Amino acid sequence: MPIDPVRLNHAVLFVADLDRALDFYTEVFGMTVVAREPRAHAAFLRLPRSGNHHDLGLFGVGPDAPPRSRGGIGLYHFAWQVDTVEELAAARELLLTAGAYAGESSHGATKSVYGADPDGHEFEIMWMLPRQDWGRWEHEAPVEALDLASELHRWSGTRTAGTLVQDSAPAERA
Repeated sequence: MPIDPVRLNHAVLFVADLDRALDFYTEVFGMTVVAREPRAHAAFLRLPRSGNHHDLGLFGVGPDAPPRSRGGIGLYHFAWQVDTVEELAAARELLLTAGAYAGESSHGATKSVYGADPDGHEFEIMWMLPRQDWGRWEHEAPVEALDLASELHRWSGTRTAGTLVQDSAPAERA
C-alpha cells in the first residue's frame, strides 16, 4: 500500500546568508518567522494564509557554500499556489519590482509566473483553473505562452485555492 499524503506541507532550503534569505521571503512573500533555531542557524517561516506550522525552513550554511547549479541533480523549483488570477498578476509585478522575475507560462490547467531567490532557488507562483474547467488538460501539461491579460478577463474573481486560514496572530517579520 502506498504512502497517502494530501499535499506538500513545507520545503527546506540551504541558503548562503540566512538574514538575506529571511529579508527576501518576508518582503516578497509576506511570510512571518515563526521559529528560529540558532544552534542550527535556521529559521522557519509561515505564509500569511497558511494553516501549517511553517511553510519554509531556511538553514544558513555560509558564504563559502558552493553555488546552486541549474540543471544539476536536486530540486528544480517549488510552487506556491495563489487563490485568484488577480493574485497571480500581482505576484508577477512584485517579482519584477524585486528583481526576482524569471518567466511565465501556461500549463493548461495552471497559470504560472517564475522567480528565483537570492541564492538561485527557483520557485513558481501558480493559479489553478477550477477543476471542472480542466477539460483536456486533465491529462496534459503543456508549456505555452501565458496571456495574463486574457486570463484576467476570463477568470477575474474566481477563487480556487480552497479554505484559507486567516492570519490570527502576527509573528516576527524578520
